[in-house]
Amino acid sequence: MDPQWLNAREMEVWQNFLAAGALVAREVERHLRQEGLSHTQYEVLVRLADAPEGRLRMTELADALYTSKSGLSYQVTQLEKAGLLVREACPTDVRGVIAVLTDAGRDRLARIAPGHVATVRRVLVDVLTPAQQDAVADGLGEVGRRLTPL
Repeated sequence: MDPQWLNAREMEVWQNFLAAGALVAREVERHLRQEGLSHTQYEVLVRLADAPEGRLRMTELADALYTSKSGLSYQVTQLEKAGLLVREACPTDVRGVIAVLTDAGRDRLARIAPGHVATVRRVLVDVLTPAQQDAVADGLGEVGRRLTPL
């Protein structure tokens, strides 16, 4: 069976997706590196801040961040060394580990978040018209839904 090659428009979609994704990620990473965090570390703090009591099981955190448990473990170790979170044993599962946001982590996130949002606005949100924002949100949302395991 022959592959169904991308036509010119489909290739443009693919190449623009790759370019925009890489360039937006580069700008976000650049800002967060200036703040002393990786993008993954920042997202860990955000997820914990949004969780009840600032606590999440590591498996839930890995699923929410679309990352491997080993990759997440390294990032969490760095955050723990910086005093931004602590790990605790799960009381209901001897193999489970819970990440807990510290007050220092919450404070650090509060200081960094305004600059992060400004960066996201500058490189993505404010570049697009409301109609383009809708199209991007709808299109990429559908891609995410189809690729997310049940």
